[in-house]
Amino acid sequence: MEHTNIIKKTIDYIENNLDSQLNLDTIAKEAGYSKFHLNRMFLECVGCTIYKYIQMRRLTVAAEKLVYTKKPVIDIAYEANYSSQESFTFAFRRLYGHPPQEYRAINVYTPKFHKFELKGNLIMFYKPAVKCEVIAA
Repeated sequence: MEHTNIIKKTIDYIENNLDSQLNLDTIAKEAGYSKFHLNRMFLECVGCTIYKYIQMRRLTVAAEKLVYTKKPVIDIAYEANYSSQESFTFAFRRLYGHPPQEYRAINVYTPKFHKFELKGNLIMFYKPAVKCEVIAA
């Protein structure tokens, strides 16, 4: 049960600091564990590494901003902690199947990676109630 509390605390810290420079050393220090042990516990509970969780959550938040704001793509890329629009576009396309500009034009937000919730020893995550698909005419 203690592992669950540590992972909950770690996820909350990550979610509250997604727009900051997050690194494993800082997160591990916040949790009070070595980065290797924390990452191993995280992988066991969540199913991915801390780095992958951060990357996927940032891209999902970026997708939401692309649809619901008029911010330039470069600003969204920097907010997601990408050093260039090119690296952001590459990562975004790998996850969403479209470059950011094209995804924005589709104008349908489909989150690909939800925040994990731990309830007791169970892993929960948010899912949209309705799956939205764009059908080409």
